[in-house]
Amino acid sequence: MKKHSPADEQLVHAFLTTPSPQSFDTLYRRYLEKVYRTCLSFTNDTQTAQDYAQDIFLKVFRKLDTFEHQSSFSTWLYAIAHNHCLGQHRRHSRLPTEPLAPAHVQTIVGNYSFMEDADEDRLRLLELQLAQLSPMDRDLLRLKYEQGVSIADLSQRYQLSESAVKMRLKRSRDRLRDLCIRAGDE
Repeated sequence: MKKHSPADEQLVHAFLTTPSPQSFDTLYRRYLEKVYRTCLSFTNDTQTAQDYAQDIFLKVFRKLDTFEHQSSFSTWLYAIAHNHCLGQHRRHSRLPTEPLAPAHVQTIVGNYSFMEDADEDRLRLLELQLAQLSPMDRDLLRLKYEQGVSIADLSQRYQLSESAVKMRLKRSRDRLRDLCIRAGDE
């Protein structure tokens, strides 16, 4: 006869109401591999992914009393893992980026006459405009257009659907174009 394992929410309740760490240990063993895989998809580095997973479970251990049962425990845990990895990615970008090459400028901002003869001043202006985008939008643009990372890889890295990645890229290009146009009008 197969032993029925307790639901996640029962384990959370048991951990919060008794001094025994056994309930948390069960949750840890149940979700460690999933959290690790989430971290690995952001880092592409096994050691860093292991470190992130440990950091996430320490955070969950400290904040378990804030779990409000508005979603499943696994959804709550995934949100913490995703946000932690995204925050770490923003702070320590895993892929090196460099200033935009003149050939990439036109790809990003479109075919505007003020960008035809992209010189150093215009590239600096573009860098200033890029700095006004969110870190994720800036990283998406650079990874796609400078590093040549595919939509599928970006989708996996940021845990977004491919259509969501395409939409974010389009909106980021539009924002960057608008910023460049406004800066050119000044």
